[in-house]
Amino acid sequence: MVLEADTLIPKLAPQAVKSIETIEGNGGPGTIQKLTFVDGKYAKHRIDAVDKDNLTHSYTAVEGVTLLDKFESIAYDIKFEATPEGGCKGTFVSKYFPKPGAEVKEEEIKEGKEKAAAVYKAVEAYVVANPQAYA
Repeated sequence: MVLEADTLIPKLAPQAVKSIETIEGNGGPGTIQKLTFVDGKYAKHRIDAVDKDNLTHSYTAVEGVTLLDKFESIAYDIKFEATPEGGCKGTFVSKYFPKPGAEVKEEEIKEGKEKAAAVYKAVEAYVVANPQAYA
């Protein structure tokens, strides 16, 4: 989900994401990735932390359509934890940093979260259907 996002997400969500490219860095903290959506709009994310051992990933949206012209940035913290059933549980925390004077509507945030959840669901379905690819 995290380490192979640049190839996996465009393949699994082609109706939404055209491509993900690294424009700066090597995949670790400080790396800048550009997501290009099928409508031609884009978003740039900065990777803040990747911890393979603890299954955590933090990144910040720093430019583009996901900021809705209302936010300076949006920080995301993701953590995966093993479950007793053999699967995993994901925890996703978003922190919004609005521009001074910006009027933010709850519906706008909800819509963004729903779009992100749809991508995660597509990845989850793929991994469940293809466990051998990640064994």
